[in-house]
Amino acid sequence: MESLGEMLRSLPNPKYRQQAEEKIKQIMADPLVQKLRAKYPMLDDYTIKINMNRLYQYVTEHNTCSSCPGLDKCPNDFTGHYTMLSVEESDKGPRLYDYKVSCKKFVAQQSQDAIRSRIRSFYVDEQALSQGYSSTEIFDKDPNREEAVDLLISYILQTKQEGLQKKGLYLAGTFGTGKTFLMCYMLHELAKSGFTGAIVYMPDFAEDLKAMFQDPMKLKETIDVLKETDLLVFDDIGAENLNPWLRDHVMGAILNYRMNRKPTFFTSNHDLKALEQHFSFTSKDGDEEFKGRRIMDRIRPFVEVVLVNGYNKRGS
Repeated sequence: MESLGEMLRSLPNPKYRQQAEEKIKQIMADPLVQKLRAKYPMLDDYTIKINMNRLYQYVTEHNTCSSCPGLDKCPNDFTGHYTMLSVEESDKGPRLYDYKVSCKKFVAQQSQDAIRSRIRSFYVDEQALSQGYSSTEIFDKDPNREEAVDLLISYILQTKQEGLQKKGLYLAGTFGTGKTFLMCYMLHELAKSGFTGAIVYMPDFAEDLKAMFQDPMKLKETIDVLKETDLLVFDDIGAENLNPWLRDHVMGAILNYRMNRKPTFFTSNHDLKALEQHFSFTSKDGDEEFKGRRIMDRIRPFVEVVLVNGYNKRGS
């Protein structure tokens, strides 16, 4: 923002200097300046004259904020902030100070960023976590999933009141009924209360683990994050290309650590019986019913099954 002094110095033509002087008169007559003088009666003409730049910025930024173009187009010197003024007495007379104050939109954005920073996403569309959620999207978009939504809301409220639960939720249903969306909503709502969360899209996670063989530090870091986060969602479990290492050494280690510590959540097109069949067969070792049953012993007792009905929203 150009200062008033710079404006005056750039106007050698008397006609333009006169226009600048008129601008100063407008500033002096501005209601904000009048209120400032009423608040601080010690503010004399000399102090005002030597601080005209501050007054100019003060008035200009407040006028800009009154017709805010949005944070992304904020023209103020410091995006999302406006100038405030205060006056203090000193041995040499009154001193005028300026300082910056965050606007409401900036504070709201900071709050949203803080919430979002508590949620880690692995291969899940970031838009699902950052788009925000309305009551229409959650409650009204599909009456057929009303029962599932009620159970989810109850779970969120209970967690906010009592802290982390020992059990998570297993959202089962056909394609496109909004299971992932509901889990992202839960993570977002509980992040507002300070809980951390992670959501993992299982088909892509299973494929990417192969590359992590070459980077053991990244593998350990990823597994540690999934172990320690407050709320963990395995999205579309049962759709991954299963191998024994993923089942026994990755999933098994994570779920074993979280048992009775922190809740784990799942979305799936399979019910629990079908998921056990999925875990009981790998392309490498064939049928391994015992190992499938063992991994399910780390899932079945620690979830409440929620059937998510409704129409396929991906085509709507």
